[in-house]
Amino acid sequence: MKEISRRSFLAASAAAVTAAPALAAPSAPNAPGAPASKKSAPPPSRPGPLDVVIVGAGAAGIAAARRLSGSGLRVALVEAGAAVGGRCVTDTSTFGVPFDRGAHWLHMPDINPVAKLGAQTGLDLYPAPPGQRMRIGRRYAREGEMESYLSGMVRASTAIADASRRIDVSCAQALPKDLGDWRSTIEFVLGPFGCAKDLSEVSALDFAHSAERDVDLLCRQGFGALLARLAGGLPVELGNPATRISFSYGARRGVDVDTMRGTHSARAAIVTVSTNVLTSGKIKFDPDLPRRHLDAAAKLKLGSYDHIALELPDNPLALRADELVFEKSDSAHTAALFANVSGTPLSIVDVAGTFGRDLAAKGEDAMFDFAQSWLTGLFGVEIGKTVRRKYATRWNEEPWVLGAFSAAAPGAQGARRVLMEPVGERIWFAGEAAHETLWGTVGGAWESGERAADAVAKSLGRRAG
Repeated sequence: MKEISRRSFLAASAAAVTAAPALAAPSAPNAPGAPASKKSAPPPSRPGPLDVVIVGAGAAGIAAARRLSGSGLRVALVEAGAAVGGRCVTDTSTFGVPFDRGAHWLHMPDINPVAKLGAQTGLDLYPAPPGQRMRIGRRYAREGEMESYLSGMVRASTAIADASRRIDVSCAQALPKDLGDWRSTIEFVLGPFGCAKDLSEVSALDFAHSAERDVDLLCRQGFGALLARLAGGLPVELGNPATRISFSYGARRGVDVDTMRGTHSARAAIVTVSTNVLTSGKIKFDPDLPRRHLDAAAKLKLGSYDHIALELPDNPLALRADELVFEKSDSAHTAALFANVSGTPLSIVDVAGTFGRDLAAKGEDAMFDFAQSWLTGLFGVEIGKTVRRKYATRWNEEPWVLGAFSAAAPGAQGARRVLMEPVGERIWFAGEAAHETLWGTVGGAWESGERAADAVAKSLGRRAG
């Protein structure tokens, strides 16, 4: 059996936390009886106006708040959820071991700012195993079969890159016609697994601009736990969603951010919510955002990617810790297996793209049935008899996320740069969608948050850092 590194086929194809910023309390709630967060009490009131309100305490929001902490600017960081991390949250209660409900891989640690900061937290970061395996029916692929698969992956990736130099078509349109019986597998790995969308929905140019992610770290305590550690000391207002953002283009320019517990008035805002939340109308803007920004967000809508987590004691699949397994599939009804997470009995079946979205819409029972049937078909073990605890994420239903991560629609790669443009020099956007090469990653979200913080600080006559 010949192994390949996690995304080497793409390569083959060509502190501690700094001092927290000052945070002012919001003014009196707009509506009587607005619910207060059970997780986070309002901060003590301090005199003077705010300078910056950051909406969302995911990777981008945390990064922006940390970046502004040494600037002398007064900052409020409001978060709709009950915990920091956004789409990167570690659950330790469901299985008694760390389970990352969202992001799990720390890509390209040599250049990833989160990985570099993570080394200062005291958490256990370790290299992900360099190999992945392929099941063909109830056996593993032989060396010649892996070479055929790799050859198809190289040709597919090359064809997408070549097409992107001429015109930004969909990745599906760019694929070679002669991928044979590996076509469905290649489409899954490049599309749903890598982009959270089918290749017919993904811009070839966006795909080609994506930075390599073929070296990874894992955090034994969970990636979400790492982000939470990096947010330590930041006075985050949890359970306090923003509902309206009002701003002015006139001489008296400023921003009012209405939340469930009151209104923050500031000189600028950094909005880090997902593109799906941005276009959903959950946060009202007054005046409306420019059409070009709304169109850009719509063209960068989130795909679907969910984890079906199963506790499998005694390693019935006979797999190593952190082993990644695909199958040679003949349809889109397939998945990826991430086995024995950090050496625990927890294994995760990942479903994504259109099939994953439709499956998740049917509910957890349908997701469990698929995962158990799929694993039984591949390994010949009656998985239903070995599973203890189980859990399925349904990110499309998370009210303040509404999906997984962004991938640009065909012809829309330029929308990422549009989303980076400020509105009236008072509102900036940040998040994984606002990064041209590291979209879909926590590292990309972090870099975009730092970039937005630098721009805001400069506009206010300060220097972040």
